[in-house]
Amino acid sequence: MKLLPGSLDGELVMDDVVYQCEGLTTDDIRFLRRVERGLAIVADTSRSDLLLYCLLTPRHAVAVAQAAPHSIHPIYLHRVVGRQVTPAEEPHVFHSLLKGRRARGDLGLIANGAPIVQEVLPVHNEQGNVIGALSFETHLLEHERHRRRSRAFQVAVRQLRDMARRGELYGAATLSHFGEHDGILVVDAQQRVAYASGIATALYRRLGRLENLVGRRLQRISPADSELVGRAIEDGCCAEEEREDRGRVWVRKTLVLVSPETHSLPIFSIRRMLGVVDREPRLLSVLLMVHDATEARRKERELKVKSAMIQEIHHRVKNNLQVIAALLRIQSRRCVHQETSLALKEAVQRILSVAVVHEFLSETDGQIINVRELAQRIITHTQQGMLSPDQHIRLQLQGPSLYLPAQQATTSAIIVNELIQNAVEHAFGEADRGTITVRLSEEDDIVQISIMDDGQGLPDGFTVDGVESLGLQIVRTLVQDDLKGEFQLQREEGTQAILRFPRQTLGGETSWSEQE
Repeated sequence: MKLLPGSLDGELVMDDVVYQCEGLTTDDIRFLRRVERGLAIVADTSRSDLLLYCLLTPRHAVAVAQAAPHSIHPIYLHRVVGRQVTPAEEPHVFHSLLKGRRARGDLGLIANGAPIVQEVLPVHNEQGNVIGALSFETHLLEHERHRRRSRAFQVAVRQLRDMARRGELYGAATLSHFGEHDGILVVDAQQRVAYASGIATALYRRLGRLENLVGRRLQRISPADSELVGRAIEDGCCAEEEREDRGRVWVRKTLVLVSPETHSLPIFSIRRMLGVVDREPRLLSVLLMVHDATEARRKERELKVKSAMIQEIHHRVKNNLQVIAALLRIQSRRCVHQETSLALKEAVQRILSVAVVHEFLSETDGQIINVRELAQRIITHTQQGMLSPDQHIRLQLQGPSLYLPAQQATTSAIIVNELIQNAVEHAFGEADRGTITVRLSEEDDIVQISIMDDGQGLPDGFTVDGVESLGLQIVRTLVQDDLKGEFQLQREEGTQAILRFPRQTLGGETSWSEQE
Protein backbone atom coordinates (compact mmCIF):
# COMPACT_ATOMS: atom_id res chain seq x y z
CA MET A 1 0.00 0.00 0.00
CA LYS A 2 1.27 3.45 -0.89
CA LEU A 3 -0.09 6.71 0.51
CA LEU A 4 0.23 9.90 -1.48
CA PRO A 5 0.48 13.38 0.09
CA GLY A 6 -2.87 14.76 1.18
CA SER A 7 -4.44 18.03 2.26
CA LEU A 8 -7.13 19.25 4.63
CA ASP A 9 -9.09 20.56 1.65
CA GLY A 10 -11.08 17.79 -0.02
CA GLU A 11 -10.80 19.20 -3.53
CA LEU A 12 -7.03 19.69 -3.20
CA VAL A 13 -6.64 16.13 -1.93
CA MET A 14 -8.48 14.90 -5.00
CA ASP A 15 -6.27 17.05 -7.24
CA ASP A 16 -3.11 15.57 -5.67
CA VAL A 17 -4.22 12.09 -6.67
CA VAL A 18 -6.65 12.29 -9.57
CA TYR A 19 -4.28 14.07 -11.96
CA GLN A 20 -2.08 10.96 -11.82
CA CYS A 21 -4.93 8.73 -13.00
CA GLU A 22 -4.94 7.19 -16.44
CA GLY A 23 -7.00 8.73 -19.24
CA LEU A 24 -8.96 11.33 -17.24
CA THR A 25 -9.77 14.59 -19.01
CA THR A 26 -10.34 17.98 -17.39
CA ASP A 27 -14.10 17.47 -17.79
CA ASP A 28 -13.83 14.04 -16.13
CA ILE A 29 -12.03 15.55 -13.14
CA ARG A 30 -14.64 18.29 -12.89
CA PHE A 31 -17.35 15.59 -12.95
CA LEU A 32 -15.59 13.60 -10.20
CA ARG A 33 -15.41 16.69 -8.02
CA ARG A 34 -19.17 17.05 -8.43
CA VAL A 35 -19.60 13.44 -7.34
CA GLU A 36 -17.36 14.03 -4.33
CA ARG A 37 -19.45 16.98 -3.08
CA GLY A 38 -22.46 14.71 -2.60
CA LEU A 39 -20.70 11.88 -0.79
CA ALA A 40 -20.96 13.17 2.80
CA ILE A 41 -24.76 13.26 3.03
CA VAL A 42 -25.02 9.91 1.20
CA ALA A 43 -22.63 8.33 3.69
CA ASP A 44 -24.78 9.62 6.55
CA THR A 45 -28.07 8.50 5.01
CA SER A 46 -26.94 5.07 3.83
CA ARG A 47 -24.83 4.54 6.98
CA SER A 48 -21.88 3.48 4.86
CA ASP A 49 -18.28 4.49 4.34
CA LEU A 50 -17.83 5.75 0.78
CA LEU A 51 -14.64 5.52 -1.28
CA LEU A 52 -14.31 6.84 -4.83
CA TYR A 53 -11.69 4.97 -6.89
CA CYS A 54 -10.04 5.74 -10.23
CA LEU A 55 -7.58 3.73 -12.32
CA LEU A 56 -3.90 4.60 -12.13
CA THR A 57 -2.93 1.70 -14.39
CA PRO A 58 -4.81 -1.41 -15.54
CA ARG A 59 -3.44 -3.16 -12.42
CA HIS A 60 -3.64 -0.34 -9.90
CA ALA A 61 -6.52 1.82 -8.67
CA VAL A 62 -6.35 4.70 -6.19
CA ALA A 63 -8.87 6.17 -3.73
CA VAL A 64 -9.43 9.78 -4.78
CA ALA A 65 -12.23 10.73 -2.36
CA GLN A 66 -13.69 9.48 0.90
CA ALA A 67 -16.71 10.12 3.12
CA ALA A 68 -17.43 8.66 6.57
CA PRO A 69 -20.90 8.48 8.15
CA HIS A 70 -21.86 10.53 11.21
CA SER A 71 -24.97 8.41 11.85
CA ILE A 72 -22.93 5.35 12.95
CA HIS A 73 -19.33 4.54 13.87
CA PRO A 74 -17.24 4.70 10.66
CA ILE A 75 -15.21 1.78 9.37
CA TYR A 76 -12.11 3.82 8.53
CA LEU A 77 -10.80 5.84 11.46
CA HIS A 78 -8.16 7.58 9.32
CA ARG A 79 -8.14 9.19 5.90
CA VAL A 80 -7.31 6.69 3.15
CA VAL A 81 -7.36 9.02 0.14
CA GLY A 82 -4.29 8.16 -1.92
CA ARG A 83 -4.38 4.45 -1.05
CA GLN A 84 -3.44 2.28 -4.02
CA VAL A 85 -5.06 -1.14 -4.46
CA THR A 86 -4.69 -4.12 -6.82
CA PRO A 87 -7.35 -6.47 -8.27
CA ALA A 88 -6.43 -9.05 -5.62
CA GLU A 89 -7.14 -6.53 -2.84
CA GLU A 90 -10.29 -4.95 -4.32
CA PRO A 91 -11.81 -7.32 -6.92
CA HIS A 92 -15.25 -5.65 -6.84
CA VAL A 93 -13.74 -2.21 -7.46
CA PHE A 94 -11.84 -3.46 -10.52
CA HIS A 95 -14.95 -5.28 -11.76
CA SER A 96 -16.83 -1.96 -11.84
CA LEU A 97 -13.89 0.02 -13.23
CA LEU A 98 -13.10 -2.41 -16.06
CA LYS A 99 -16.55 -3.80 -16.91
CA GLY A 100 -18.77 -0.89 -15.93
CA ARG A 101 -21.12 -3.01 -13.81
CA ARG A 102 -22.30 -3.12 -10.23
CA ALA A 103 -20.46 -5.49 -7.93
CA ARG A 104 -21.35 -6.74 -4.48
CA GLY A 105 -19.70 -9.02 -1.95
CA ASP A 106 -17.99 -9.49 1.38
CA LEU A 107 -14.72 -7.63 1.88
CA GLY A 108 -13.57 -10.24 4.33
CA LEU A 109 -12.42 -7.50 6.70
CA ILE A 110 -13.20 -7.12 10.37
CA ALA A 111 -14.06 -3.64 11.64
CA ASN A 112 -15.13 -3.20 15.27
CA GLY A 113 -15.80 -6.91 15.51
CA ALA A 114 -18.04 -7.18 12.42
CA PRO A 115 -17.43 -8.21 8.78
CA ILE A 116 -17.89 -5.62 6.04
CA VAL A 117 -20.31 -5.81 3.11
CA GLN A 118 -19.27 -3.94 -0.03
CA GLU A 119 -21.30 -2.67 -2.99
CA VAL A 120 -19.52 -0.90 -5.84
CA LEU A 121 -21.21 1.25 -8.51
CA PRO A 122 -19.46 2.40 -11.70
CA VAL A 123 -19.23 6.14 -12.28
CA HIS A 124 -19.83 7.17 -15.92
CA ASN A 125 -18.96 10.54 -17.42
CA GLU A 126 -21.37 12.44 -19.64
CA GLN A 127 -20.22 10.43 -22.66
CA GLY A 128 -21.02 7.16 -20.89
CA ASN A 129 -17.41 6.11 -20.27
CA VAL A 130 -16.40 4.62 -16.91
CA ILE A 131 -14.14 7.06 -15.07
CA GLY A 132 -14.49 5.80 -11.50
CA ALA A 133 -16.04 3.35 -9.08
CA LEU A 134 -17.97 4.31 -5.96
CA SER A 135 -17.60 1.78 -3.14
CA PHE A 136 -20.23 1.59 -0.36
CA GLU A 137 -18.83 -0.31 2.61
CA THR A 138 -21.15 -1.21 5.50
CA HIS A 139 -20.97 -3.25 8.70
CA LEU A 140 -22.77 -6.56 8.18
CA LEU A 141 -25.07 -5.86 11.13
CA GLU A 142 -26.07 -2.46 9.70
CA HIS A 143 -26.53 -4.06 6.27
CA GLU A 144 -29.00 -6.56 7.73
CA ARG A 145 -30.85 -3.79 9.57
CA HIS A 146 -31.22 -1.89 6.32
CA ARG A 147 -32.68 -4.97 4.59
CA ARG A 148 -35.41 -5.10 7.27
CA ARG A 149 -36.44 -1.49 6.83
CA SER A 150 -39.37 -0.28 4.78
CA ARG A 151 -39.11 -0.99 1.06
CA ALA A 152 -39.88 2.69 0.38
CA PHE A 153 -36.80 3.69 2.35
CA GLN A 154 -34.61 1.06 0.67
CA VAL A 155 -35.68 2.29 -2.77
CA ALA A 156 -35.03 5.92 -1.78
CA VAL A 157 -31.50 5.09 -0.55
CA ARG A 158 -30.82 3.20 -3.79
CA GLN A 159 -32.01 6.20 -5.81
CA LEU A 160 -29.86 8.50 -3.67
CA ARG A 161 -26.80 6.36 -4.34
CA ASP A 162 -27.47 6.45 -8.08
CA MET A 163 -27.83 10.23 -8.02
CA ALA A 164 -24.55 10.51 -6.11
CA ARG A 165 -22.61 8.56 -8.74
CA ARG A 166 -24.26 10.66 -11.47
CA GLY A 167 -23.11 13.84 -9.70
CA GLU A 168 -26.66 15.16 -9.39
CA LEU A 169 -26.84 15.99 -5.67
CA TYR A 170 -26.61 19.71 -6.25
CA GLY A 171 -26.18 21.73 -3.09
CA ALA A 172 -25.42 18.64 -0.98
CA ALA A 173 -22.03 20.00 0.11
CA THR A 174 -23.78 22.85 1.98
CA LEU A 175 -25.90 20.53 4.14
CA SER A 176 -25.08 19.88 7.78
CA HIS A 177 -24.39 16.32 8.85
CA PHE A 178 -27.17 13.80 9.41
CA GLY A 179 -26.66 12.33 12.89
CA GLU A 180 -27.78 9.18 14.65
CA HIS A 181 -30.50 11.09 16.55
CA ASP A 182 -32.04 12.66 13.43
CA GLY A 183 -35.29 11.52 11.87
CA ILE A 184 -35.96 10.86 8.21
CA LEU A 185 -39.09 10.77 6.04
CA VAL A 186 -39.61 9.59 2.47
CA VAL A 187 -42.19 11.78 0.73
CA ASP A 188 -43.56 10.83 -2.70
CA ALA A 189 -44.27 13.12 -5.65
CA GLN A 190 -47.70 14.03 -4.22
CA GLN A 191 -46.08 14.95 -0.87
CA ARG A 192 -47.55 11.91 0.82
CA VAL A 193 -45.37 10.26 3.49
CA ALA A 194 -44.24 6.83 2.30
CA TYR A 195 -41.85 6.14 5.17
CA ALA A 196 -41.13 7.63 8.60
CA SER A 197 -38.30 6.43 10.83
CA GLY A 198 -38.95 5.75 14.49
CA ILE A 199 -36.89 8.79 15.47
CA ALA A 200 -38.86 10.99 13.04
CA THR A 201 -42.13 9.77 14.53
CA ALA A 202 -40.88 10.61 18.05
CA LEU A 203 -39.72 14.06 16.95
CA TYR A 204 -43.07 14.94 15.37
CA ARG A 205 -44.86 13.84 18.54
CA ARG A 206 -43.04 16.68 20.28
CA LEU A 207 -45.00 18.95 17.95
CA GLY A 208 -48.25 17.25 18.92
CA ARG A 209 -48.47 14.99 15.83
CA LEU A 210 -49.55 11.78 17.57
CA GLU A 211 -51.07 10.05 14.54
CA ASN A 212 -49.32 7.60 12.23
CA LEU A 213 -47.37 9.69 9.69
CA VAL A 214 -47.20 7.13 6.90
CA GLY A 215 -49.88 7.68 4.25
CA ARG A 216 -50.68 11.24 5.34
CA ARG A 217 -50.02 14.32 3.23
CA LEU A 218 -47.16 16.45 4.46
CA GLN A 219 -49.29 19.61 4.35
CA ARG A 220 -51.57 18.20 7.04
CA ILE A 221 -48.65 17.11 9.21
CA SER A 222 -46.52 20.26 8.96
CA PRO A 223 -47.17 23.18 6.58
CA ALA A 224 -43.59 24.37 7.17
CA ASP A 225 -42.20 21.05 5.98
CA SER A 226 -44.52 21.03 2.99
CA GLU A 227 -43.38 24.53 2.03
CA LEU A 228 -39.68 23.56 2.27
CA VAL A 229 -40.21 20.41 0.21
CA GLY A 230 -42.13 22.41 -2.39
CA ARG A 231 -39.29 24.89 -2.79
CA ALA A 232 -36.75 22.07 -3.04
CA ILE A 233 -38.80 20.38 -5.77
CA GLU A 234 -39.11 23.68 -7.65
CA ASP A 235 -35.34 24.24 -7.56
CA GLY A 236 -34.35 20.61 -7.96
CA CYS A 237 -31.50 20.82 -5.46
CA CYS A 238 -30.80 20.10 -1.80
CA ALA A 239 -32.00 22.58 0.80
CA GLU A 240 -31.71 23.18 4.54
CA GLU A 241 -33.70 25.41 6.86
CA GLU A 242 -33.75 26.19 10.57
CA ARG A 243 -37.04 27.35 12.04
CA GLU A 244 -38.67 27.64 15.46
CA ASP A 245 -41.96 25.80 15.86
CA ARG A 246 -43.97 25.59 19.09
CA GLY A 247 -41.03 26.58 21.23
CA ARG A 248 -38.59 24.15 19.62
CA VAL A 249 -35.84 24.77 17.07
CA TRP A 250 -35.97 22.43 14.08
CA VAL A 251 -33.36 21.91 11.40
CA ARG A 252 -34.82 20.39 8.25
CA LYS A 253 -32.96 19.12 5.19
CA THR A 254 -34.40 17.98 1.86
CA LEU A 255 -32.88 15.84 -0.89
CA VAL A 256 -34.87 15.68 -4.11
CA LEU A 257 -34.60 12.31 -5.86
CA VAL A 258 -35.22 12.39 -9.59
CA SER A 259 -34.87 10.15 -12.62
CA PRO A 260 -31.59 10.04 -14.58
CA GLU A 261 -33.05 12.41 -17.18
CA THR A 262 -31.82 15.39 -15.10
CA HIS A 263 -28.22 14.44 -15.93
CA SER A 264 -25.95 17.52 -16.17
CA LEU A 265 -28.75 20.02 -15.45
CA PRO A 266 -28.51 21.55 -11.95
CA ILE A 267 -32.02 22.80 -11.20
CA PHE A 268 -35.47 22.50 -12.70
CA SER A 269 -35.94 26.24 -13.00
CA ILE A 270 -32.93 26.45 -15.34
CA ARG A 271 -34.60 23.93 -17.64
CA ARG A 272 -37.71 26.08 -17.77
CA MET A 273 -35.70 29.25 -18.38
CA LEU A 274 -33.99 27.57 -21.32
CA GLY A 275 -37.28 26.23 -22.62
CA VAL A 276 -36.16 22.60 -22.35
CA VAL A 277 -39.54 21.17 -21.36
CA ASP A 278 -39.66 18.17 -23.67
CA ARG A 279 -37.56 16.19 -21.16
CA GLU A 280 -39.00 17.43 -17.89
CA PRO A 281 -37.31 15.36 -15.13
CA ARG A 282 -39.49 12.84 -13.37
CA LEU A 283 -39.70 13.37 -9.61
CA LEU A 284 -39.28 10.11 -7.74
CA SER A 285 -39.42 11.17 -4.08
CA VAL A 286 -37.99 13.54 -1.51
CA LEU A 287 -35.95 12.66 1.55
CA LEU A 288 -36.86 14.96 4.45
CA MET A 289 -34.48 14.91 7.42
CA VAL A 290 -35.46 16.41 10.75
CA HIS A 291 -33.20 17.41 13.64
CA ASP A 292 -34.25 18.90 17.00
CA ALA A 293 -31.65 21.58 17.71
CA THR A 294 -33.47 23.10 20.69
CA GLU A 295 -31.01 21.95 23.35
CA ALA A 296 -27.97 22.80 21.24
CA ARG A 297 -29.24 26.33 20.58
CA ARG A 298 -30.03 26.80 24.28
CA LYS A 299 -26.47 25.82 25.20
CA GLU A 300 -25.12 28.15 22.52
CA ARG A 301 -27.12 31.05 23.96
CA GLU A 302 -25.93 30.24 27.49
CA LEU A 303 -22.35 30.05 26.25
CA LYS A 304 -22.67 33.44 24.56
CA VAL A 305 -24.04 34.98 27.77
CA LYS A 306 -21.23 33.45 29.85
CA SER A 307 -18.66 34.59 27.30
CA ALA A 308 -20.03 38.13 27.38
CA MET A 309 -19.96 38.13 31.19
CA ILE A 310 -16.36 36.89 31.25
CA GLN A 311 -15.33 39.55 28.75
CA GLU A 312 -17.00 42.20 30.89
CA ILE A 313 -15.16 40.93 33.97
CA HIS A 314 -11.82 41.12 32.13
CA HIS A 315 -12.72 44.63 31.00
CA ARG A 316 -13.47 45.75 34.56
CA VAL A 317 -10.31 44.09 35.94
CA LYS A 318 -8.29 45.91 33.28
CA ASN A 319 -9.90 49.22 34.21
CA ASN A 320 -9.28 48.63 37.92
CA LEU A 321 -5.64 47.77 37.33
CA GLN A 322 -5.20 50.91 35.24
CA VAL A 323 -6.74 52.97 38.07
CA ILE A 324 -4.30 51.41 40.56
CA ALA A 325 -1.42 52.10 38.18
CA ALA A 326 -2.53 55.73 37.84
CA LEU A 327 -2.68 56.15 41.63
CA LEU A 328 0.80 54.70 42.02
CA ARG A 329 2.08 56.93 39.24
CA ILE A 330 0.73 59.99 41.07
CA GLN A 331 2.32 58.77 44.28
CA SER A 332 5.69 58.28 42.54
CA ARG A 333 5.68 61.91 41.40
CA ARG A 334 5.29 63.09 45.00
CA CYS A 335 8.11 60.95 46.35
CA VAL A 336 11.14 62.83 47.63
CA HIS A 337 13.53 59.91 47.39
CA GLN A 338 14.57 58.82 43.90
CA GLU A 339 14.79 55.16 44.90
CA THR A 340 11.18 55.11 46.13
CA SER A 341 9.95 56.86 43.00
CA LEU A 342 11.74 54.31 40.79
CA ALA A 343 10.28 51.39 42.77
CA LEU A 344 6.77 52.79 42.30
CA LYS A 345 7.35 53.25 38.55
CA GLU A 346 8.47 49.62 38.31
CA ALA A 347 5.33 48.54 40.17
CA VAL A 348 3.22 50.57 37.73
CA GLN A 349 4.81 48.75 34.77
CA ARG A 350 4.22 45.36 36.39
CA ILE A 351 0.56 46.16 36.97
CA LEU A 352 0.14 47.45 33.40
CA SER A 353 1.71 44.30 31.97
CA VAL A 354 -1.04 42.25 33.66
CA ALA A 355 -3.67 44.80 32.60
CA VAL A 356 -2.63 44.31 28.97
CA VAL A 357 -3.52 40.60 29.21
CA HIS A 358 -6.98 41.39 30.58
CA GLU A 359 -7.41 43.95 27.83
CA PHE A 360 -6.82 41.22 25.25
CA LEU A 361 -9.23 38.85 26.98
CA SER A 362 -11.90 41.56 27.11
CA GLU A 363 -11.67 41.98 23.33
CA THR A 364 -12.04 38.31 22.39
CA ASP A 365 -14.15 35.37 23.55
CA GLY A 366 -11.22 32.96 23.21
CA GLN A 367 -8.56 31.95 25.72
CA ILE A 368 -5.65 32.15 23.27
CA ILE A 369 -3.50 35.30 23.20
CA ASN A 370 -1.00 36.46 20.62
CA VAL A 371 2.18 37.09 22.62
CA ARG A 372 3.61 39.21 19.81
CA GLU A 373 0.77 41.73 20.14
CA LEU A 374 1.12 41.53 23.92
CA ALA A 375 4.84 42.34 23.74
CA GLN A 376 4.17 45.23 21.39
CA ARG A 377 1.77 46.84 23.86
CA ILE A 378 4.27 46.36 26.71
CA ILE A 379 6.92 48.07 24.59
CA THR A 380 4.52 50.96 23.96
CA HIS A 381 3.79 51.30 27.71
CA THR A 382 7.54 51.27 28.46
CA GLN A 383 8.25 53.98 25.91
CA GLN A 384 5.49 56.15 27.36
CA GLY A 385 6.06 55.48 31.08
CA MET A 386 9.73 54.61 31.64
CA LEU A 387 11.77 56.54 29.08
CA SER A 388 12.49 60.21 29.67
CA PRO A 389 12.63 62.64 26.72
CA ASP A 390 16.45 62.81 26.88
CA GLN A 391 16.82 59.02 26.54
CA HIS A 392 17.17 57.87 22.93
CA ILE A 393 16.63 54.18 23.52
CA ARG A 394 14.92 52.31 20.70
CA LEU A 395 12.74 49.28 21.44
CA GLN A 396 11.97 46.84 18.63
CA LEU A 397 10.11 43.55 18.22
CA GLN A 398 11.08 40.65 15.96
CA GLY A 399 9.77 37.17 15.19
CA PRO A 400 6.46 35.44 14.39
CA SER A 401 3.15 35.56 16.17
CA LEU A 402 3.02 33.13 19.09
CA TYR A 403 -0.39 32.08 20.40
CA LEU A 404 -0.43 30.87 23.99
CA PRO A 405 -3.13 30.07 26.59
CA ALA A 406 -4.06 33.01 28.82
CA GLN A 407 -2.13 31.74 31.86
CA GLN A 408 1.13 31.30 29.97
CA ALA A 409 0.57 34.60 28.16
CA THR A 410 0.10 36.44 31.48
CA THR A 411 3.32 35.02 32.91
CA SER A 412 5.18 35.78 29.67
CA ALA A 413 3.93 39.38 29.75
CA ILE A 414 5.23 39.92 33.30
CA ILE A 415 8.60 38.41 32.36
CA VAL A 416 8.98 40.48 29.18
CA ASN A 417 8.08 43.61 31.14
CA GLU A 418 10.67 42.84 33.86
CA LEU A 419 13.44 42.13 31.37
CA ILE A 420 12.72 45.28 29.33
CA GLN A 421 12.71 47.37 32.51
CA ASN A 422 15.97 45.76 33.62
CA ALA A 423 17.59 46.56 30.28
CA VAL A 424 16.36 50.19 30.35
CA GLU A 425 17.75 50.72 33.87
CA HIS A 426 21.07 48.87 33.72
CA ALA A 427 22.17 48.17 30.14
CA PHE A 428 23.42 51.58 29.04
CA GLY A 429 24.87 53.19 32.16
CA GLU A 430 25.45 56.88 31.57
CA ALA A 431 24.79 56.55 27.82
CA ASP A 432 21.55 58.07 26.57
CA ARG A 433 21.05 55.94 23.48
CA GLY A 434 20.90 52.28 22.48
CA THR A 435 18.61 49.51 21.21
CA ILE A 436 16.60 46.85 23.03
CA THR A 437 15.23 43.99 20.91
CA VAL A 438 12.52 41.52 21.87
CA ARG A 439 12.73 38.40 19.69
CA LEU A 440 10.12 35.60 19.59
CA SER A 441 10.63 32.13 18.15
CA GLU A 442 9.25 28.61 18.44
CA GLU A 443 10.48 25.17 17.42
CA ASP A 444 9.16 21.71 18.27
CA ASP A 445 6.63 23.14 20.76
CA ILE A 446 9.37 25.00 22.65
CA VAL A 447 8.83 28.76 22.88
CA GLN A 448 11.84 31.04 23.14
CA ILE A 449 11.69 34.73 24.08
CA SER A 450 14.90 36.73 23.99
CA ILE A 451 15.48 40.31 25.18
CA MET A 452 18.76 41.70 23.82
CA ASP A 453 20.49 45.04 24.24
CA ASP A 454 23.63 46.58 22.75
CA GLY A 455 24.71 48.13 26.06
CA GLN A 456 27.71 47.70 28.30
CA GLY A 457 27.11 44.00 29.01
CA LEU A 458 27.23 41.95 32.20
CA PRO A 459 29.97 42.57 34.75
CA ASP A 460 32.70 39.97 35.09
CA GLY A 461 31.77 37.00 37.25
CA PHE A 462 28.03 37.76 37.04
CA THR A 463 25.65 34.81 37.70
CA VAL A 464 21.86 34.71 37.78
CA ASP A 465 21.85 32.71 41.02
CA GLY A 466 23.85 35.37 42.85
CA VAL A 467 21.78 38.35 41.72
CA GLU A 468 19.72 40.31 44.26
CA SER A 469 17.62 42.31 41.78
CA LEU A 470 13.92 41.94 42.52
CA GLY A 471 13.10 41.98 38.81
CA LEU A 472 15.42 39.11 37.94
CA GLN A 473 14.28 37.14 40.98
CA ILE A 474 10.68 37.51 39.75
CA VAL A 475 11.71 36.37 36.27
CA ARG A 476 13.61 33.32 37.52
CA THR A 477 10.75 32.24 39.80
CA LEU A 478 8.08 32.66 37.09
CA VAL A 479 10.10 30.82 34.45
CA GLN A 480 10.92 27.86 36.68
CA ASP A 481 7.69 27.53 38.69
CA ASP A 482 4.96 28.77 36.32
CA LEU A 483 6.34 28.06 32.84
CA LYS A 484 8.40 25.00 33.80
CA GLY A 485 11.18 26.37 31.62
CA GLU A 486 14.73 27.64 31.87
CA PHE A 487 16.25 31.14 32.04
CA GLN A 488 19.76 32.36 31.28
CA LEU A 489 21.68 35.59 30.78
CA GLN A 490 24.48 35.80 28.22
CA ARG A 491 27.09 38.42 27.42
CA GLU A 492 26.97 38.88 23.64
CA GLU A 493 27.70 42.38 22.28
CA GLY A 494 25.69 43.61 25.23
CA THR A 495 23.36 41.38 27.23
CA GLN A 496 20.96 38.72 26.06
CA ALA A 497 18.25 37.31 28.37
CA ILE A 498 16.75 34.05 27.10
CA LEU A 499 13.79 32.09 28.41
CA ARG A 500 12.62 28.78 26.96
CA PHE A 501 9.53 26.85 27.95
CA PRO A 502 7.17 24.21 26.52
CA ARG A 503 3.81 25.35 25.21
CA GLN A 504 0.80 24.23 27.20
CA THR A 505 -2.34 22.92 25.56
CA LEU A 506 -5.83 24.35 25.75
CA GLY A 507 -8.81 22.02 25.49
CA GLY A 508 -6.61 19.21 24.21
CA GLU A 509 -5.23 21.26 21.33
CA THR A 510 -1.74 22.68 21.15
CA SER A 511 -1.45 26.40 20.64
CA TRP A 512 0.16 27.43 17.38
CA SER A 513 2.46 29.95 15.80
CA GLU A 514 2.40 31.60 12.41
CA GLN A 515 4.85 33.82 10.61
CA GLU A 516 3.72 37.37 10.05
